[in-house]
Amino acid sequence: MEIVDDVVTYAWGDGARPVLLVHGWRSRASRFAPFVERLLELGYSPVSYDAPAHGDSGGEVASILTHQAIIRGLEERHGPFEAAVGHSLGVLFALYAVREGVAAKRLVMISGVADFAYLADTFCAALGLGPRINRELRRYIERGYFDGDRDIWTRFSVGTGKTELLVIHNDEDEIVDPRQAQILLRNYGPQAHFLPTTGLGHRRILSDPAVMTEAIAFLQDADQLQPETPHPERNQVPG
Repeated sequence: MEIVDDVVTYAWGDGARPVLLVHGWRSRASRFAPFVERLLELGYSPVSYDAPAHGDSGGEVASILTHQAIIRGLEERHGPFEAAVGHSLGVLFALYAVREGVAAKRLVMISGVADFAYLADTFCAALGLGPRINRELRRYIERGYFDGDRDIWTRFSVGTGKTELLVIHNDEDEIVDPRQAQILLRNYGPQAHFLPTTGLGHRRILSDPAVMTEAIAFLQDADQLQPETPHPERNQVPG
């Protein structure tokens, strides 16, 4: 464990074949404990962090730019990464960091947010707030975190990519709409692979043994995967 600017970071193993793990909102690095254990058994070196105001880290809730800087710092100390695994909002953080130059040969994105505007939209929908409040919320976010930049909704959404990607989502996800997975698949095109699951919801999916087995198998064999059709499905994982 290492503390950098009040952010608690973690690195396990001997440093060989590092794998970045990025957690989501109201979560922490320890949620990846089953992944950490299995990755270590296979000779990987997991690397992660508790986001600001999450887990054992201090500070206040941070923007995607702060997460990018944290991930960049982890890459400088432990990278280049063999792979990156993200869950929930951590998917958005991980993929933005990769798009901005962080190296990762393979990507596993679980229950992920792909559209940055989805965060504001779902918040307003949950509270029954109308379009006017939605617009005001967006302006508040733009001014409060991004110096008034109105392009953030496109800039921070998942873009296209050429890295081999496994998308895992549950059809009963109660937090992140499963349709977010389709954005990832569409943007990454033939490099994207899809693992549908059922009965696991948003949180249990991360600790499900079958999901973990498929995810790690993908990390191990992604170099040999040559999909002939877009978004080939791996074996569906039941709940």
